[in-house]
Amino acid sequence: MSFESWVDRQIREAEERGEFTRLAGIGEPLPDERAPYDEMWWMKRKMTQEGLSVVASGSLGLRKEAEDALVEAAAAPSERRVRAILEPVNEKIAANLRMPPPGPPLGRGEIDVEAFLREWREARGQEGQGARSVGGEPGGAPVRRGSWMRRLRKGSHESAAASGADGSAKP
Repeated sequence: MSFESWVDRQIREAEERGEFTRLAGIGEPLPDERAPYDEMWWMKRKMTQEGLSVVASGSLGLRKEAEDALVEAAAAPSERRVRAILEPVNEKIAANLRMPPPGPPLGRGEIDVEAFLREWREARGQEGQGARSVGGEPGGAPVRRGSWMRRLRKGSHESAAASGADGSAKP
């Protein structure tokens, strides 16, 4: 005498109806079992299938927006474009600092647009060729390039080579 539970009977009947013949993922390899376990694997897969992405909000989103703006501004073709990229982000940062939203703090101040522009000009070799001052007039004083701009433009490997073993900058 065989004993068939209710669950076993449901599975057997579903197999007989052919409900298991065209399941999604049949014939596809299993996910990499050496990868570390991620509790949100199903959510990430669903978001990928639906074409969605995670959008950070509040201070985290603004921090990411500021980082993206700095990268975009470093590649901008003109000073006017640099200002057009950085000034709206500065307005958002100032509003966030005046009235912080709930959640983690922003953790940064406004971007110094003028200092960024000085380094932007240096990075383009305009410093010794009649560099423009802040107001756009010729004759701006040369300013030493900051290390963050060097890393941004040339990569962190050259920045590491420029610093000594103890972390101090070489002349």
